[in-house]
Amino acid sequence: MARTATGVDIGLRTIKVLRGQYKGNTFHVSDFALAESNATVGDAEWVTDGWNALELDFKPTAARVGLTGHDVNIRYTRVPRVPDWQLRNLMRFEVSEIGDQSGSEVASDFNLLPELPEIEGEDVVLLAMAREGLLESHTEGLKAVGGTLDSFTPSAVALYNAFLRYGVVQEETVLLANIGHDNIDAVITRGPDLLFARNLSGGSRLFDDAIAQRFQVGAEQAEKIKREMASLRPGATHPTPNHERASRAILTAAGQLLSLLQSTVLFCKSQVKISGLKIDRVLLCGGGAALDGLPQYLAAGMNVPVELFDPFRVVEVGGLDPAQAELLEEYKLEAVVALGLATMGSDPASYSIEILPEAVARSRAFFGGTAWLIAAAVLAMAFLGFKALSYSDQLDDVVLENRGLASKVDRANRTHNEAVRLVEENAVLRELVLELQATGGTGEQAARMVEFLDGALPGTFWISRFSSDWSFDPELGILRTEPKPILSVRGHITEGTASRTELFTRMMRELDTSLEGVSYHPVIDQDVFTIDLSLFSPSEDSQPATEVQ
Repeated sequence: MARTATGVDIGLRTIKVLRGQYKGNTFHVSDFALAESNATVGDAEWVTDGWNALELDFKPTAARVGLTGHDVNIRYTRVPRVPDWQLRNLMRFEVSEIGDQSGSEVASDFNLLPELPEIEGEDVVLLAMAREGLLESHTEGLKAVGGTLDSFTPSAVALYNAFLRYGVVQEETVLLANIGHDNIDAVITRGPDLLFARNLSGGSRLFDDAIAQRFQVGAEQAEKIKREMASLRPGATHPTPNHERASRAILTAAGQLLSLLQSTVLFCKSQVKISGLKIDRVLLCGGGAALDGLPQYLAAGMNVPVELFDPFRVVEVGGLDPAQAELLEEYKLEAVVALGLATMGSDPASYSIEILPEAVARSRAFFGGTAWLIAAAVLAMAFLGFKALSYSDQLDDVVLENRGLASKVDRANRTHNEAVRLVEENAVLRELVLELQATGGTGEQAARMVEFLDGALPGTFWISRFSSDWSFDPELGILRTEPKPILSVRGHITEGTASRTELFTRMMRELDTSLEGVSYHPVIDQDVFTIDLSLFSPSEDSQPATEVQ
């Protein structure tokens, strides 16, 4: 069952906190809060100011916190298709090199982009890094409001998950842009696949600065003029000279914003090496997207449809009290990233980047594995101590009864020494078994699945993706602390195929028979089906998920 999670999006002007649970193919919002910050551009303490502005009547537990701005670095690296352990070493080396160059400690995480048909024999890795000082500021602020940390995630990745779960996903290339006050989080997708995620410097502040300079007013008054008077609608009629002045003042800033989005497409082509990339549609969200006429202006400049992205049309908000529901309705464009963050925290199937401060990462690694090893060692030592004491008592009795039985004591001591040696050897063999299971088990599982598909796959079904990963999946009974080989199969069904669900269900029944002990999670959605499975589920009494979703 999906857990309840909290998404936190700390911006320069507003702080959004959204809490709920992903279930039934949608997200159920249970709490929402928004606060305004007094931070200004260039304020080194803007993160602390944002957290201090929050007044919550709920606990932001299991919080996924969004990261954006110049303290977050997203890079793309093309690497040969290597085992996971080798890929981790490559990324660890690259992060260490970047940290040495910047002169500051950085935390990181990475994930592979979906396989790109334009690139053969290589994978593209999305590597996200954040300054440890930024994470510490967020962590302290979260503790101050009674929250608990799940992880940190680039806001652009959260934006992608919000679109994937709640947007209209078609076979087209879409540019999504979350326009904040000082930053823009941009994502490019092709169908359901992520191609590019990036955070840019610049946002609605460009418009505020232009109006402030033209009208010679402060930032607060400039923002008010922007909301009430400025418009980018082509051929708009201006009721007063000030409306016209404000609209003309923001034209240059609008051109800068257009250039930022166009440069994102060019940068994607350069980084991911897709020279023929062409955008079919643009979706906008964030507070800056509410500027009157901005979609029409960008549509004219980019020659593609530009629309506002409203994921809350398919999100369940009935659990909110009236005040929270009204607040969310007013700020729904600004709450998209917070929704994506909460979805990632609640739905383990989300595409995820999970950055953790070094201290938190060490603590979770300890309680996830090291603590159990220490406990096992203590028990082993207690057992050996008990045996040693037993042998000592026997030795005293033997010495008292008959010194001629010394040979038996010698044999007991040899047994004890052999037990110690076996315990040490067992620890070495355990590490070897884990490595062999990762290699041999993954290969055997893939081979058996290929053999099964060769005989059981219906003629109108075909496989588009076949991948294996050493990972976790609670739906298969595999926990994060004990990852196992998981095989993912993605396929398509020939258009017009009759009884596709029945064919798919029959194939799943054959899977139960053919692969004894398999745990799997099948999903069929129109002409697409996926199967996640593992022969290494630790729960012997767990039943496979035979229901077709």
